[in-house]
Amino acid sequence: MKELIDIAFSSVNMVLTILMILLILYWLFTMISGVDFDVDVDVDIDIDMDTDLDVDTDAGIEGGNLDFQDIANTEVNKEDVVGKKRKPLKWWQIVLIYFNFVGLPFMFTFTCWIFIWWLCTVITTSLTSTYNNSLGYIIFLAAILPSLLLTKIFTTPFKGFFKNLNKDGDAPIDLIGRKGTLQSTISGNKLGSAEVIAESNPLSIYVKSLNGEQINYHQKILIIKQSEDKNYYFVQSYND
Repeated sequence: MKELIDIAFSSVNMVLTILMILLILYWLFTMISGVDFDVDVDVDIDIDMDTDLDVDTDAGIEGGNLDFQDIANTEVNKEDVVGKKRKPLKWWQIVLIYFNFVGLPFMFTFTCWIFIWWLCTVITTSLTSTYNNSLGYIIFLAAILPSLLLTKIFTTPFKGFFKNLNKDGDAPIDLIGRKGTLQSTISGNKLGSAEVIAESNPLSIYVKSLNGEQINYHQKILIIKQSEDKNYYFVQSYND
C-alpha cells in the first residue's frame, strides 16, 4: 500500500493524483449538497447542418457564466460535423466533439479522461520504474492520446443514457410566457443558455433570439415559443 501511495504521489504522477482527488471531492460535494458549480467558459461552436428536411441550423454556445453541463449538453452529431459541414471548425472544437466532451455532461467525460490518463500513467511508470525520472515525464505526456481514445470508447455507450435521462420523468412544465435571465450573450442564430424559475426551481434551458437581435448576458428575457425539435426556446428581451 505504501509503495502504491509513493508511486501515485511521485514527481511524475503527483499532478494527476491531486487532480483525481479534487474531482472525487467535487462529485462527493455535488451529490451530497446538490450544488452545481458555475465557471466562466467561452466555447463557441458554429456549425451549418443540412438535414434530409433541408433545414439549416447554426448552433453555438457563447459562455457568459455557463456551468459544465450547459456546455456539454449541446447535442452535436459526428455526422453533422464531418460529413455535411459548410463552415470549417477550429481544431479544438473538433477535439471536444470527437472525444465526447460535447454531447455528454462535460464533467463526466472530463473525469473519465483524467482517471484513465492517471491509470495509464501510474501503471506504465510503475511497471517500468520510471515514476521518478525524465522517462516518466515522457510517458506522462505520451499517455494523453491513448487516454483520450480510451475515454471516447468508454463514454460513447453513455450517450443514449444521458440523452434519455430526463425523458418521461416529471410532468412537463410549460415555459412559454415565462420570464428568465440570460446566462450568455446571444444574437443571430447563436444558441445560448438562460435560467428560468418554474415551480420554485431554477431551470437551465437553451435559447435563441426570436428576431436575431443581440440580447446581452444577465438581461431579462421572455420566452416566446419552443423550437420544432424541442431542443431550445425562442426569446426576446424583456423590461419590467
